[in-house]
Amino acid sequence: MSAEHARLLVVGSINADLVVRVRAHARPGETVLGDDLVVHPGGKGANQAVAAARLGADVALAGRVGEDEHGRMLLATLRREGVRTDAMRTVPGASGVALITVDDAGENTITVAPGANGRFGPAEVGDLASAIEAAEVVSLQLEIPLDTVWEVIRRCAAADTRVVLNLSPVVSTMVWMSSSVVRACDPLVLNQHEASATTGGKDAHEALRSWRAGGAGPRSIVLTLGGGGALVAVGEAEPVHVAAPTVDAVDTTGAGDAFTGALAWRLAAGDDPLTATRYAVRVGAAAVRRVGAQSSYPTAAELP
Repeated sequence: MSAEHARLLVVGSINADLVVRVRAHARPGETVLGDDLVVHPGGKGANQAVAAARLGADVALAGRVGEDEHGRMLLATLRREGVRTDAMRTVPGASGVALITVDDAGENTITVAPGANGRFGPAEVGDLASAIEAAEVVSLQLEIPLDTVWEVIRRCAAADTRVVLNLSPVVSTMVWMSSSVVRACDPLVLNQHEASATTGGKDAHEALRSWRAGGAGPRSIVLTLGGGGALVAVGEAEPVHVAAPTVDAVDTTGAGDAFTGALAWRLAAGDDPLTATRYAVRVGAAAVRRVGAQSSYPTAAELP
């Protein structure tokens, strides 16, 4: 079946993750030695789609890869994981690449070269019209051009299709607070760093109040707290805290994407935001127990 029949449509990035493990992250001007380089499939869009597929989701990914070995590997991985790929396109040039270092505490730093992801323009969103109309949920991130994200959200609003937007990588507050786009998000998903960066350094609860001020914020917000779980704010109701299972973190790479993919899938399956978040928190906790992004994602049977 085609992407036009998927209940969950993910529109976003797909990268080759080039990963090196180090004892401690290098400081500016410092060189450190690490383990051997390992290449994994990644990218926020692909990660979300694969995370959902592992959980049994009916999911399609719309994105761009380059005419290179990385692109061929990335498409093959999606198909092997059960993600519908007929909305994927191969374009001239290199695929996206993420340069990732992971330290002994499991924390990571990531630098992304967008490659083909940056050539996914808003004029091409019209090709997704049928898939957007058919989907229960469209999930997006910000590793493709912002104009493309805006156009997808505009079409979702016109089709009355639910939008899950992961505010990552974070962009300036003014872009978002001055735009009607944010009001279509149900939910807007962001972590503590992203919440702080978009609200002038405020903590999680203060950031939620800022995003909801004046009734101009998203329909709902899910703010992830790492090992602390998540805060869920729906409409004008008080935020609800969802605790996370206690696990030993090995590698946090892609855990946020696993969370968002699971959240989007459960919303597409009919769960309310709080129920979907409870499920997604368990998925995120399971993902940090293994090395890598997609390679760490659990099946439903593996959840803590």
